[in-house]
Amino acid sequence: MADRILRDIGTIARALDSISNIEFKNISLEKGQYLYLSRIVENPGITQGKLSQILCVDKTTTNRAIARLVEKKIIIKKDDPKNKKNKLLWANQEGKLLYQTLKRESQHSTKIALEGLSTAEAEETEKILSVIAQNIVKNWAFVKKGNKRHY
Repeated sequence: MADRILRDIGTIARALDSISNIEFKNISLEKGQYLYLSRIVENPGITQGKLSQILCVDKTTTNRAIARLVEKKIIIKKDDPKNKKNKLLWANQEGKLLYQTLKRESQHSTKIALEGLSTAEAEETEKILSVIAQNIVKNWAFVKKGNKRHY
């Protein structure tokens, strides 16, 4: 039973990502770019490094995605006045409008995902998944630093 938990989470993540990539083509977002735009709108002025951490992706992947969003004039990238090595990110007006579509899709997908669950069950699921996510993110950071897991 426990082996199925991560498989089911993976299935959910892949299905939702696939749906989003298909549906967001018509609003000029390429594969996975909706994730970057969403987190930038939700965290105005975020650094690229912090964005990489939040999404659990390497900096090269983040740099490529950001470059495409800047090229499309969806986000704005500026030097951090406190540290010139950091780039701060904001969504421009077009990015903020696109985000409204992303938000509606997320709410719709959440509604579908939670069909048949009571409010209490949905709240408990959210708590449990939050703990699982924290555990995995901590483990991701450990491995990302070059450490080896022992299993």
